[in-house]
Amino acid sequence: MKVVVCVKQVPDTKGGVKFNPDGTLDRGAMLTIMNPDDKAGLEAALRLKDEYDAEVTVVTMGLPKAEEVLREAMAMGADKGILVTDRVLGGADTWATSTTLAGAIRNLEYDIIITGRQAIDGDTAQVGPQISEHLDIPVISYAQDIKIEGDSVVVQRQYEDRYHVVKAKMPVLITALAELNEPRYMTPGGIFDAYDAEITTWGRADLKDVDDANLGLKGSPTKIAKASDKVRKGAGEKVAPDSPDEAVSYIMDKLKAKHVI
Repeated sequence: MKVVVCVKQVPDTKGGVKFNPDGTLDRGAMLTIMNPDDKAGLEAALRLKDEYDAEVTVVTMGLPKAEEVLREAMAMGADKGILVTDRVLGGADTWATSTTLAGAIRNLEYDIIITGRQAIDGDTAQVGPQISEHLDIPVISYAQDIKIEGDSVVVQRQYEDRYHVVKAKMPVLITALAELNEPRYMTPGGIFDAYDAEITTWGRADLKDVDDANLGLKGSPTKIAKASDKVRKGAGEKVAPDSPDEAVSYIMDKLKAKHVI
């Protein structure tokens, strides 16, 4: 079994975000982490490796520094890492990003592709389903449990207050929720091996069956009207009750005033 996992290096919002003049994120100037939903998807792939001896290849698109998340993934147990990076790919929206990733994945053999449900820097939940459309394979989104039955996958798909059980034949793309599992930690030996391992780097010339008109900022139909850092909250109202009873009474009055109770 061959599993491809798409991961994204996203800004660590605790450190604040920075923007370029055109409204796109200045990714090179920010602290970064692996997108949480993607890390859950990676853990799901690693569990398939543990149970079925699957080969796990991790793919990311980004600046050269995005190699860091590939090293992290390999330190967790992934077999291969592929970085897709090229200046002409910069500033991509979800359409251009999914086109690029699909062009890269066409070079690979795969039974299952796993992506995160969405990235914390965009919250669109579009890239995974778009990749499946480009590759003409079925997609099961919002996965909270994944099992293998012969040549098919059986997925619990989260749906409001319940879940659907969906079965699809491989190859298939699955988008994972952060709640899918608890990702494992990197191991000391895994870290050493990951930093000794070779990362494959692909550029525009390595993408299969893609049109330049659908790549990068120029190929992105989505235009950013406004971008800003997270809104800072004020200090709020501070009180100093004389007793616990007064504190409880104060809180209850506030909750009633806001119709919480």
